[in-house]
Amino acid sequence: MPHDDHDLGLSHDLPRLISRRRALGVLLGGFGSAVVVACGGTSSQDRSTAAGGDQIPEETAGPFPGDGSNGPNVLSESGIVRSDITRSVGDASGVAEGVPTTVNLKLLDVTGGGGPLAGAAVYLWHCDREGRYSLYDDAVAGENYLRGVQESGADGTLTFTTIFPAAYQGRWPHMHFEIYESLDAATAGQAKLRTTQLAIPQDVCEAVYATAGYERSVQNLAATSLDDDMVFGDGYRSQLASVSGSVEDGYTLTLNVGV
Repeated sequence: MPHDDHDLGLSHDLPRLISRRRALGVLLGGFGSAVVVACGGTSSQDRSTAAGGDQIPEETAGPFPGDGSNGPNVLSESGIVRSDITRSVGDASGVAEGVPTTVNLKLLDVTGGGGPLAGAAVYLWHCDREGRYSLYDDAVAGENYLRGVQESGADGTLTFTTIFPAAYQGRWPHMHFEIYESLDAATAGQAKLRTTQLAIPQDVCEAVYATAGYERSVQNLAATSLDDDMVFGDGYRSQLASVSGSVEDGYTLTLNVGV
C-alpha cells in the first residue's frame, strides 16, 4: 500500500469531519464569515477556543481504526489492554521500531465540573516509523502493534509506551484515540464518548525526522502544516501535546483531554 493511501483524503473523511464544532460553523454560514471579516480574522488557536471550549473536539477515526467499524477489530484481541503498545499481541510477534515515546493523557470530566474522569478507557493507535498502520497496510497486515487500551486511574491519568509516528503524505503527524465509558465498554467497542486526535509540535517532529528510519517523513512534514491540515486546520489548541525529552532519551507527549 503506498504511503498516500494511509488517509484516503478529504472525499473519504469529510462526512466524518462534520463534527459538532464544524456543524456549528455550517449553521452560522454567512453570519460567521461576516464576523471574521469585521474583526479582521481569527487564528486557528482562537477558533479552537471559541468552538471547542475545554472539550477536545470530535474528529474522524480515519480509514484504519481497527475497532471493528472498518474491517479488523483489535479491541476483542486478548492482550490489547496494555500500556506498552510497541509489540503486537496474540499470534503476531512484530515490534515497531522508532524513537521511544511515552504518551500521558489526563481525562477531565468537563460536563461534570472539570474534575478527573476516572474509570474511563482510551483506545490509542497510530502509524509506525514508515507511515504504515498495522492490520491494514499489506506489509504489516498481520501485525497489531501501535494499538492498545488503557483505563484511567482515580486522577484521570493513563500512559502508553510507544514510538514516534511518521509523517505521511497529506497529514500532520498525529495519533488517534477513542474514549469509552469504561474498560469493558472499550473492549466491546460500545459506549464511545469521543473520537479525536492528538497533534505533535513541529520542532519535535523535525528533531525526530532527522534520525535514521524517518527519512521519508522529512519531505512529508515540509509539505503540510498544522494550520492547513485537514483535521487540525480549524483549531488545535486542545489537541496539541506538550513535549519533554530528547531524541537520545526519548520523548514524552502530555495532553489534558476534556470530555
